[in-house]
Amino acid sequence: MNSAAWIEKGDKYIMKTYGRYPLVPMKGEGCYLWDADGKRYLDFLAGVAVNNLGHCHPKVTAALAKQAAELIHCSNYYNIPTQIELAELLCNLSFANKAFFCNSGAEANEAAIKLARKYSREKYGLDRYEIITAISSFHGRTMATVSATGQEKVQKFFDPLLHGFRHIPFNDAQALREAIGPCTCAVMLEPIQGEGGVVVPDAAYFQEVRKICDENNLILIFDEVQVGMGRTGKMFAHEHFGITPDIMTLAKALAGGAPIGAMLATDRLAESFTPGTHGSTFGGNPLVTAAAVATIRAIQEEGILNRTEEMGEYLMGELEALHKKFPSLIKDVRGIGLMIGVELTIPGGDIVKTALSRGLLLNCAQEKVLRFVPPLIVGKKEVDEMIAGLTEILAAL
Repeated sequence: MNSAAWIEKGDKYIMKTYGRYPLVPMKGEGCYLWDADGKRYLDFLAGVAVNNLGHCHPKVTAALAKQAAELIHCSNYYNIPTQIELAELLCNLSFANKAFFCNSGAEANEAAIKLARKYSREKYGLDRYEIITAISSFHGRTMATVSATGQEKVQKFFDPLLHGFRHIPFNDAQALREAIGPCTCAVMLEPIQGEGGVVVPDAAYFQEVRKICDENNLILIFDEVQVGMGRTGKMFAHEHFGITPDIMTLAKALAGGAPIGAMLATDRLAESFTPGTHGSTFGGNPLVTAAAVATIRAIQEEGILNRTEEMGEYLMGELEALHKKFPSLIKDVRGIGLMIGVELTIPGGDIVKTALSRGLLLNCAQEKVLRFVPPLIVGKKEVDEMIAGLTEILAAL
């Protein structure tokens, strides 16, 4: 079937929870996608920061094929070798001592919320349950993570929201100090706000956040669902700020495109998760954990972090040049590594649509911020191709 036929069938059978573009991807390789009509697209969205190694990375696809032929799923009642191997890798790469596996970023954040509350209530009493999060944050689509998210458009129609979340301005340490009360147990923040418009905090902000948490016996949770796994040129984005959290959540790019989430914590907190307190049927099954192990090894073996830093600087420089060329259209360029936002003076939706028609996949966050999260394997050739296309679109405006 061609693209039009697939779209017609999809409109008939699939709930309209997404504002889908008229694209029917059928094949991916590296930084490119091909649709059902054979048209090629340069992908600077990467499945929303999921395909960090590009589409169908050979090491990830080989790991999936091998594991699928041996064992796809069993049960978390048993000890799963690839899950244990992945947990060891993640703990050795981070501050953490223990891992819990699930299927998505929202589920990872749910696990973090539950662990923070259970630990705090066991240690400090039943009144310790409130979690402080940031305005414009995004933590997921479940009821708990919608409640944690600091965006009214995500919460609309779903009240009453889950009790126990307080939202404060991001990058404002004084606001955090003033928000802490007797019920506060944790602070949950994204090191860089992605859905919030690629907002990068001041260098000293998280140093102060860590200090405030320590002074008040609060758990610090970092939601690294979008910015983790090399996206910023470090394996985890919080490494740029010289501190460690008590809990960290991962998902998106962890398994090279296979659905997985992870919640990492120190031993001190992890002890509160005893048998029966939390679980997931599919979480960390053999198939997805094999893909995740292959993904991490590829990042390490192929110098992906250094490449991300190098190409991030190149892309940032090219976007800054566009800023100077189109000052009436571009207000700001910001980001770290290959997590970059271009804030526009006009809504960006039409730019994204025009780019799509020209075979370029872009994304817009918070209406006016073009978000650039290409595969971390991107090269100067692909950046130049994207910049040339975007330049033509902006010039026409």
